[in-house]
Amino acid sequence: MSNKIRFTNQEHLITRQNRAEKKFLAAFAAEKPTFEAPMVILNPYLINPLGALVLFTTPEKVAPTLTVHGKRYAREDLTHTFAAATEHFLPVLGLYEDFANKVTISLPDGRSTILTIVTDKLPADICRCRNIQATLDYLGDDLMFLTPAGKNLPTAYDYKGDIRWLLTENTMFDLKRMKNGNIVTGSSRFCHMPYNSTGMWELNMLGKVHKEFRMPGNYHHDHFEMEDGNLLALTQDFSRDTVEDMCALIDRNTGDILKTWDYRKALPMNVGGSGSQDAHDWFHNNAVWYDKKTHSLTLSGRHQDAVINIDYETGDLNWIIGDPEGWPQELVDKYFFKPVGDLSKFDWQYEQHACVICPNGDVMCFDNGQYRAKAKEKYIENKHNFSRGVRYRIDTDKMEIEQVWQYGKERGQEFFSAYICNVEYYAEGHYLIHSGGIGREDGYASKALGAFLDMNDPRMELRSITVEEKDGVVLYQLETEGNFYRAEKLPLYHGGDNLVFGDGQLLGSLEVTEEFDTVPEAEEVYELPPSFHNVLIEEDEDRFVFHGKFEKGTLVMLCLENERENHHYFINTAAVVHLAMCSGAFLEKDDRDVKIHISKLGLHGEFKLKLIINDKKYQTGVTIYCP
Repeated sequence: MSNKIRFTNQEHLITRQNRAEKKFLAAFAAEKPTFEAPMVILNPYLINPLGALVLFTTPEKVAPTLTVHGKRYAREDLTHTFAAATEHFLPVLGLYEDFANKVTISLPDGRSTILTIVTDKLPADICRCRNIQATLDYLGDDLMFLTPAGKNLPTAYDYKGDIRWLLTENTMFDLKRMKNGNIVTGSSRFCHMPYNSTGMWELNMLGKVHKEFRMPGNYHHDHFEMEDGNLLALTQDFSRDTVEDMCALIDRNTGDILKTWDYRKALPMNVGGSGSQDAHDWFHNNAVWYDKKTHSLTLSGRHQDAVINIDYETGDLNWIIGDPEGWPQELVDKYFFKPVGDLSKFDWQYEQHACVICPNGDVMCFDNGQYRAKAKEKYIENKHNFSRGVRYRIDTDKMEIEQVWQYGKERGQEFFSAYICNVEYYAEGHYLIHSGGIGREDGYASKALGAFLDMNDPRMELRSITVEEKDGVVLYQLETEGNFYRAEKLPLYHGGDNLVFGDGQLLGSLEVTEEFDTVPEAEEVYELPPSFHNVLIEEDEDRFVFHGKFEKGTLVMLCLENERENHHYFINTAAVVHLAMCSGAFLEKDDRDVKIHISKLGLHGEFKLKLIINDKKYQTGVTIYCP
């Protein structure tokens, strides 16, 4: 094999979508399509193959109604009426894959136009529904949206288990609908292992990215929309030696960081640790919830088996829910709750996810139950363990806690997820419980997290089970292939037509990537690196990502050089053990494969990219441009 460097330079998705939108709007202005012969664009924003846009004009203001017809009978139709206008831009959502979809547009005067929109088959490796227990009467026009926990894709399923919405970008972590009808989720752009992305995307259901909120500490796990529209987002400070222990408040209009909370100021590190805790990832914050009544933040810390509550203004600790074993006694006395009620039915939560504050102040979470003990000698094997949704009632005056509901313990290992998952509160007695991290080996709960299982091994399987329960009765259950981070039940349409044109925006900023001061002596050779290293460089508008393959312990450094300045970035090739992997989207199959993201912030001009491997400095032939 000859030496070769692979290099790509791709515009940001926002740039590509902006260009696509300008093109179809120009065509609309030129052609002025009529109601009888509308313009139809399948996948107008490039990442939703089950969405389309219908454009037409009418002489008078009218309010059109659009119907996507069901495959089987009329009760399955998805129908939405749009605001009155003379220029109409109708999102068509919920198309079936690999199908000639019948779509009807009707006007108040009784006229109608019938369209046929043909879709392609979805990628072969998407996660299919294995079985579903649901009725159309119960689910109605809602879909169950599942967000990725690996290299799968954001996917939504109807009451029959058919996929009716999908993004072809592997967006990260939770997907939440905002008050304006858009959804916010993590971007698909890699920044730091194991699963940090550049920030959050705000996008509509057709897939148009209105804004990317970039964050210097990147985004992970969760976010929350405040009453004024600003966004809480989980993050960290990469200049220090710990991760996943900060929260930031993001200005919705500018992307600026308005406020941060540092949990190291509220909690002692490396105490009360779960079985997955290490000094680097001591807290592992995987959820945030703002409660207006108490003006506080509730946070889930997987690696301390703790749900904590802090004051919004000061960041001071208010209380901790969790097994107090291993915590300093003075903290136990002040911040922990004493169980009351029927203690035969009480269990603490372990390595939990997705904390929720109910309207009456109760606290819900998904109790993964990983290890289900603090001391190693008490750890429970996964095949003998259980996961569940749980609701606790807390009295902060008496510092007492009572378990008032749970679902999942009775299902044992069948419902066990060592990682990820969520719960949702709909109303009293009406809940969603999503066990999305099920991994099985020979039919038993696997010892390893699902993200680490070898899916080429026929003994291994990944599953996701989503349940809705009301007053103790299961009304809905969806089982899919693969692992999914969270589940959210949403309708495709929301309020008005929610279609806003105009260029998407890149807001906020990435970090200035840390450089390495000590540069090893290396002989400069005028040749490419050996082909074994399989070098790939992916550049876009605000950063680039270097990929390569190196034996463990190899000395590797990236060098950016021009006549004025040089920059050097150390690439870690040491073996890395990930005790948590809430999204395996960036995992490589070969542990010799490494990647590093370099932000262009702070860099100006053109730089030749060179690569030090042990005692030689190789050329790559790649020039990086930094505006």
